[in-house]
Amino acid sequence: MNETANATLALGALPVMAHAQEEVEELASVAGALVLNIGTLSEYWIESMLLAAKAANRVGVPVVLDPVGAGATKFRTETARRILAETEIAVVRGNAAEVATIAGRQAEIRGVESIGATDSGAELAQAAARKLGCVAAVTGAIDHVSDGERVIAISNGHELLSTVSGTGCMSTAVTGSFLAAKPTEPLEAAAAGPPGTEREAVAAASGRKIGVSPIVAGRALKGPTDRMLASLGHEVSALGVARLYSGLLDQYVLDEADAELAPGVAGLGMQPLVAQTVMKTDADRAALARFLIDAASG
Repeated sequence: MNETANATLALGALPVMAHAQEEVEELASVAGALVLNIGTLSEYWIESMLLAAKAANRVGVPVVLDPVGAGATKFRTETARRILAETEIAVVRGNAAEVATIAGRQAEIRGVESIGATDSGAELAQAAARKLGCVAAVTGAIDHVSDGERVIAISNGHELLSTVSGTGCMSTAVTGSFLAAKPTEPLEAAAAGPPGTEREAVAAASGRKIGVSPIVAGRALKGPTDRMLASLGHEVSALGVARLYSGLLDQYVLDEADAELAPGVAGLGMQPLVAQTVMKTDADRAALARFLIDAASG
């Protein structure tokens, strides 16, 4: 869940992760988009998702469904189908086996990983969109997105995506972010959602673009970012990450521990900003949030 929130933040969207029935309807009603992820299931969470989706439907907030593990258990399959039956879903995003299962097609799934589906990705996306009455995004080595008529193929997969947990959930969250910006264009939003297309979408977006380094003093604070950078031959440093964003961001935030890298960031055409980005307390989080808001509006 933390990685999914970070992926959303990286686009400039503002995520709220909630499941308390006391607040989900209120939150969904004021959101730009609602993402339902069935990765963690209980009867309470299911009811929370239904309440949130129905509240979103009432005010026209688009809803994205990630049917995590549909086909792996009867409970997951029936939950995904219940959500589709009782609410209006704009986009379903899942792997081939998940989407095939809820669309009534043949597929094999092990845990939450797709082993295979009878249909090709393009055929499955189109058939699922027609069956489910919404845009279907089938992600894999080549992603396929369809509204039942048009089919878009996106060739940007990478073998490392299958070695990191949560990349599918991140893709769904990113889809939700783009859907918030394009609520009446779910096909286009879903096509922008799979990993690899974010750069083009961010580059085309208006407004100031700010990035925060995920590397501090040569190490990732959490997750495999440093190992992934090394495996791809990139410098494992805040400056190494900045080079990947050259030409895309207007400002780049370094942690205080990496302040000496500011001239290098400036040389890449981005304004370097220095702040305490290591967040250990709520006060730290609030301080960084205020810093970023001031930077964006300054």
